[in-house]
Amino acid sequence: MRPTGKLHLGHYHGVLKNWVQLQHEYDCFFFVADWHALTTHYADPKDMEKHVWDMVVDWLAAGVDPGAANLFVQSRVPQHAELHVLLSMFTPLGWLERVPSFKDQQEKLKDRDLNTYGFFGYPLLQSADILLYHAGQVPVGEDQVPHVELTREVARRFNFLYGRGEGFEEQAESAIRMMGKKAGRMYRNLRKAFQEQGDTDALEKAQALLRDQQNLTVGDKERLLGYLEGGGRVILQEPEPLLTETPKFPGLDGQKMSKSYGNTIALRDDPERVEKALRSMPTDPARQRRTDPGDPQKCPVWQLHQVYTDASVHEWVKQGCTTAGIGCVDCKQPVIDAILKEQAEIAERARQYEEDPATLRNVIEEGNERARDMAEKTMQEVRRCMGVDYTRLV
Repeated sequence: MRPTGKLHLGHYHGVLKNWVQLQHEYDCFFFVADWHALTTHYADPKDMEKHVWDMVVDWLAAGVDPGAANLFVQSRVPQHAELHVLLSMFTPLGWLERVPSFKDQQEKLKDRDLNTYGFFGYPLLQSADILLYHAGQVPVGEDQVPHVELTREVARRFNFLYGRGEGFEEQAESAIRMMGKKAGRMYRNLRKAFQEQGDTDALEKAQALLRDQQNLTVGDKERLLGYLEGGGRVILQEPEPLLTETPKFPGLDGQKMSKSYGNTIALRDDPERVEKALRSMPTDPARQRRTDPGDPQKCPVWQLHQVYTDASVHEWVKQGCTTAGIGCVDCKQPVIDAILKEQAEIAERARQYEEDPATLRNVIEEGNERARDMAEKTMQEVRRCMGVDYTRLV
């Protein structure tokens, strides 16, 4: 997540609540993408440090657990930059130009000069972020799927270029013989079905077969995974998008909540400001007077009810709004109460970290160290493959 300002309720319900769930199902890496923030905010970095720490506090207050997930800051793990540079040596420019968000962001951020290499190359930096940790899945919304697909293409190209060392086929055939006659014959048949007929089920079965082989080394398994698809040894893992529901959380003007629209409620906003702003939210334009009936489907406040209130309140709103039995102020009150309660709980959890910055910094430094250790293992293999590892000369 990019530290470009205060997190708001849209971040909380669209991303953070999902992170809290994922951290108990996967080995998760959540990082503050400060280098990514500089791709669009390079001219005004004075508040970066404050934004970084505020964001980490928000994560912890939202329920992200450093005991269950890895939390770190991107720029404190220099291997992200190193892998980005090495990947840029063979990534075609056309791959970056076709990423949809490149032109979309240029259109949305016309007030900034984005004719920079950093902005053009940020999707490849994202690829480095993912590939360093051999991520199997990346939680994204639909609009981010092209970024994951780019990462898959980059990994595939890397493996093709650098995974086919001298004697690759001979080593692969030797590994197949080590599987035994029955398993080896099954692997060959599945490989043939995939390569000659494009049978993706055969590919999945062959991959599962390799995972179950106890008498193969990790290197042999990676070699045979690459041999399946006609490529080389799998050095960088191709990730899959883990599609997550990202509801359109309404802002104070009814549009999607976004800092660029100036319609947000910050995660730890002032309660008086929140209540005043919610009371001023627009409602169904048909309700000019208290006695005019309305349609909840045409009211932005109704979208907030979907998030914050239960079925019984929904029925009360529908009945009261369509018959003019309740006013818009009445309709808003349950939402106001629920948001203030939610924010009070978040603010209370945040306070312990605000009052103990040493603990906050320890959380991140420990996460930085774990991330560096894992990233360095990947980079050692990448350097060897690309011929820039000189440790064997000394």
